[in-house]
Amino acid sequence: MISLPNRVTIIEVGPRDGLQNEKNNVPTEQKLAFIHALQDAGIKEMELTSFVSPKWVPQMADAAEIVKLTKKVGRQFVLTPNQRGMDAAKESGAKSVAVFVGVSNSFNKKNINKTTDEAMGQLEQPIKELIREGYFVRACISTAFYCPYEGKQRVEDVLALCQRFIDYGVHELSVADTIGKASPKESHELFYLLKQAFPNVLLTAHFHDTEKMALANIFAALQAGVDRFDSSAGGLGGCPFAPGATGNVATERVVHMLHRMGIETGIDEEKLNDAYQHVATYVSK
Repeated sequence: MISLPNRVTIIEVGPRDGLQNEKNNVPTEQKLAFIHALQDAGIKEMELTSFVSPKWVPQMADAAEIVKLTKKVGRQFVLTPNQRGMDAAKESGAKSVAVFVGVSNSFNKKNINKTTDEAMGQLEQPIKELIREGYFVRACISTAFYCPYEGKQRVEDVLALCQRFIDYGVHELSVADTIGKASPKESHELFYLLKQAFPNVLLTAHFHDTEKMALANIFAALQAGVDRFDSSAGGLGGCPFAPGATGNVATERVVHMLHRMGIETGIDEEKLNDAYQHVATYVSK
């Protein structure tokens, strides 16, 4: 007998994780149309944008405007890599913040020029301050399965990093197969251990579809008790610091699979399919 949840929450990451690496500038009004179409389809949780230096991620230069003009529906995350980003997020009126650190030291050095331990040390006080001030904080755990530079990551290291974030007080862990190399067996094993270790924290799985196993990995995570998944409309996204990583698993495919299994999402598939068209002409696929 397969044990599956009756309902799953989809966290749409297309507007941030999906668009951040696109070379073509997507006009703010098109981003907003995309976001609002996703909301209209039933998406209640979404990564809106990222407060990073426009020098490094020019696509996110309109972050404050996006937060200000987006309809306030459900939980809306903004990515903040450091204190400066957190301050900007607060000024914009954002209420939910996401931070990220990779399990892999090499990945972090390439990405943020810090080791994992250094990155966590610098995030401790800012995260605790956000918690005290009433913000919702999501911790994104990159390279939880494989690193493009170091290969397979140790499960013990993933658990230790998650524990450290929980000690800081975060509300949610989003655990990512950043380069899309995990197998369903590895997915089930890791998420089973995470559910056992951290039963009272929101746990979200984030899969990339590099080896076309993302749906299988989601099914394995469902069996391990996970009922929250990141996905990106149209399969948008990738990672500039993870060679070979392709897009996130497509929200349309995830929702269709869940519905075929009788699992509720609250999402209208027809409206979801239409939402991607608002940015399709700007995407270099």
